[in-house]
Amino acid sequence: MSNQIRTAALFGLVALLIIGTGMFQSWDLALVILNMGLISAIMALGVNLQWGIAGLFNVGVMGFVALGGMAVVLTSVDPVQEAWAAGGVRALFALILGAGTIIVTFFAWKKTKNRYLAAALLIAGFVLYRMVRDPAVDAIEAVNPAGTGFLGGLGLPVVIAWMVGGLLAAGAAWIIGKTALGLRSDYLAIATLGIAEIIIAIMKNEEWLTRGVKNVSGLPRPVPDAIELQNDPAFVERAAGFGLDATAASTLYIKISYGLMFAVVLVILLVLAQLALNSPWGRMMRAIRDNETSSRAMGKDVTYRHLQVFILGSAICGIAGAMMTTLDGQLIPTSYQPLRYTFLIWVMVIVGGSGNNLGAVLGGFLIWFLWVQVETLGPGFMTWVTSWMPDDSNLKAHLLNSVQHMRLLTMGVILLMVLRFSPRGLLPER
Repeated sequence: MSNQIRTAALFGLVALLIIGTGMFQSWDLALVILNMGLISAIMALGVNLQWGIAGLFNVGVMGFVALGGMAVVLTSVDPVQEAWAAGGVRALFALILGAGTIIVTFFAWKKTKNRYLAAALLIAGFVLYRMVRDPAVDAIEAVNPAGTGFLGGLGLPVVIAWMVGGLLAAGAAWIIGKTALGLRSDYLAIATLGIAEIIIAIMKNEEWLTRGVKNVSGLPRPVPDAIELQNDPAFVERAAGFGLDATAASTLYIKISYGLMFAVVLVILLVLAQLALNSPWGRMMRAIRDNETSSRAMGKDVTYRHLQVFILGSAICGIAGAMMTTLDGQLIPTSYQPLRYTFLIWVMVIVGGSGNNLGAVLGGFLIWFLWVQVETLGPGFMTWVTSWMPDDSNLKAHLLNSVQHMRLLTMGVILLMVLRFSPRGLLPER
């Protein structure tokens, strides 16, 4: 079977699975799978750019996705004027002091190599930073803590937040890359995982910035509100023409609108990734991945090229994170877990085909479909499997109580099967 036929057949299979979900379960669930599949495919595309093309083992995907989600709050939420008046300027000044302390300490250490001077500068800067920050943060968080308690954002259109999410993730990737890309691949993995946890910890605890564990709900959306659609006589009339009530029609309209927007973003990023892969730059990156020593001998700056691709892949994950938060309409820092936003994305890349952009997209759709359907159909399947067992059976009780773990079991089985029978993924790198 040729590569083109194999690719078309597998993508056709995914399309049939989603359409079948709509026909035999509900179109609402099918659109949920489609929209999150599009976002997951974008995340997988970013990871594939780093690992499949450059060989960078980044297990801090969760952190870059979370930064994209935070960008939605910082960009699209209306500013809380009372909070800004209470301590907004002082809080920003404290951040400038903190950044200035790090910069001054760095240059002082670089010039003098005096560790005592560097330590003294850091301690003095930290004390000054806390003296300015703490009163300002307390004043901000005291402003209507049940409803706001944070500074809010810039009040810009939410689509702009998608680009800002990419920029935030790219900036964080630059800082991480300058620090960690000189390490061996296993140490790079540990560093990126640790830094991702630091990002999540900051989001949970800095309430003046993102409300922390209180969450930010009611985020602006780029599509019409369901209530507005249901109160629009023209929309209600069109929905009735399709045999739908206004509530169901408004839900489908919103999810289809999101799907079209996400599909446009995915197509643009996929085209750019394919152009990069097939360009001299892409061939150089694969040569560096396959043999760093010979690439250095040919005069290539391997660390700089790794930094380039690390930033690009992280920016794509940041865009996906902003899109996901926009779809959810809320930012929940506690929901960012490595299992969902790092390791599941890695499963998508490995199953789809590392080094193949289309394979990463395929893995994003397929694995997300299975992730959702196992939770939906798992309880019924386990009940059917154990139906022949007596009601007082300990094994039956154990299996029924373990249904919530079927997702993990399914992902593990799929990963093992693919690695056994198709080690390079369903769509291998050419």
